[in-house]
Amino acid sequence: VKGADGRYHLFYSRWPVSKGFAPGWALWSEIAYAVADKPLGPYAHVNVALPARGRAFWDGTTTHNPNILFKSGKYYLFYMGNTGDGKSYPMHRNNQRIGVAVADKPEGPWTRLDKPILDVSADKAAFDSLCVTNPGATERPDGGILLIYKAVEYVAGKPMGGKVRYGVALADQPEGPYTKMPGRVFEAEGEEAKKHWMLAEDPYIWFSKRDGSRYYAVARDVVGSFTGASGGLALFQSEDGLQWKAATHPKVLGAHFTWADGKESDDKIERPALLFDDGEPVALFGATDGYQKNGRISSNVHIPLRAQ
Repeated sequence: VKGADGRYHLFYSRWPVSKGFAPGWALWSEIAYAVADKPLGPYAHVNVALPARGRAFWDGTTTHNPNILFKSGKYYLFYMGNTGDGKSYPMHRNNQRIGVAVADKPEGPWTRLDKPILDVSADKAAFDSLCVTNPGATERPDGGILLIYKAVEYVAGKPMGGKVRYGVALADQPEGPYTKMPGRVFEAEGEEAKKHWMLAEDPYIWFSKRDGSRYYAVARDVVGSFTGASGGLALFQSEDGLQWKAATHPKVLGAHFTWADGKESDDKIERPALLFDDGEPVALFGATDGYQKNGRISSNVHIPLRAQ
């Protein structure tokens, strides 16, 4: 996010290489903070924004997948948090809940809440009955908050649950309380699509008065239902933030991207996020994998969206 100081502030997940991808992200991730003078960096690590704070807290061991929002002079850091015994991957993964931290400056200090802003549904048949995670938040035209969240359904006899889908919740202010809206979003048409474990993932959402006074989202097209590119990035739009459809030209990026030297990447981009400057998206950020001999190492990349 571009800060009030004119600099560019990046929040990202990190965890020890030695822990591997899984269970690494679920047990040891922490949200860190970096800053740059230009949109494309270089970004310099500053501190850990949301470190582990003890298993007694709902987000005591793990913070992951940040989404930063600057509103009314304050910074709101939406994130996933969990806690557990420090050993069980299913326990930590299923304890995922959504929270928000507040700060006057991007370097902190951050005030964290004692309870998550979004929890699982008590109805075991609900699509969000096992865990809720990976928030995407934006300010609505009326000043309230639109929150889109990832969820997993409870399935008896399956420790990791069932399908992964997305829902919407609304609040008058970032701290909540949040009200879940009926239905699910980013659903593909057709019976075949409904069978897939996951269709879309990790939407970054925003409202654009400049581009039609509507909501937009960039999300990972998991199986290619929206763009034809499995693992690519798709563009969605919505008039009210509740009913979403793929854009007329939905393909943002294919399953691979091109490096500055012209070489094509071996990997896809996940966790898309846009950097805005005066209402214009100037860079697409994301995480990408590198498969090293000593572990699965990911890194952040950014793709310029205008001439530099």
